[in-house]
Amino acid sequence: MATETHGADAAAEGTGLVFHPMDQFIVKPLFGHGEVGMLTITNVTLWLALSILVIFVLMVLGTSRRAIVPSRSQSIAELAYGFIHKMVEDVTGKDGLKYFPYIMTLFMFIVTANFLGLLPKSFTTTSHFAVTVVLALAVFLTVTILGFVKNGVSFLSMFWVSSAPLALRPILAIIELVSYFVRPVSHSIRLAGNVMAGHAVIKVFAGFAAIAAVSPVSILAITAMYGLEILVAFIQAYVFTILTCVYLKDALHPHH
Repeated sequence: MATETHGADAAAEGTGLVFHPMDQFIVKPLFGHGEVGMLTITNVTLWLALSILVIFVLMVLGTSRRAIVPSRSQSIAELAYGFIHKMVEDVTGKDGLKYFPYIMTLFMFIVTANFLGLLPKSFTTTSHFAVTVVLALAVFLTVTILGFVKNGVSFLSMFWVSSAPLALRPILAIIELVSYFVRPVSHSIRLAGNVMAGHAVIKVFAGFAAIAAVSPVSILAITAMYGLEILVAFIQAYVFTILTCVYLKDALHPHH
């Protein structure tokens, strides 16, 4: 049986159809080989650090010499700042602007990590649930704690739908409570799932590019998917951020 399997793999290699689209998401030690431990420096560590470095260069160094006629880096930084500032104000109101630095940091980290993941030979950190779950849980805990700090026990009123018939209110309260605790799950899976799926599809098309008969079609498909992934990289950062704003609004104004 093992001989047959090996023979099938060899035959597949001969057709150029052997590819493993999920291998790009494997966490590996950055130095040497072996198992990955809690303190092991991995490819994830490297690309997380690069994301932070890029943000620092763009937002700090790029705006250190501000001018009336902005440079490219200053223009990008100001555009991102104005975009997120308006989003926070529109969704949460004036009360939410004090939390703008946190939301801005979230957006810049996610969008930077997404775009870095599109570089050849890079590693997409936002494709891993270990990263997105931490981000989503941080939002969930922050919003929940803030809700109780700002409103006390009355924060729980957001689960009680007072406009519904009295008989339905307990049922709706349970539904609202379940949906509230599902937030970090959907928040994290949406980001990681979309990023992972797009990169896997590109790798599949790249595998077919080795076959001469379908190579032109595969290259066109890769180009189209890559363009789509550029759009997805921004959209997923935007969706994660605007949902954070919506959850923040619930904490600040649970009665609305």
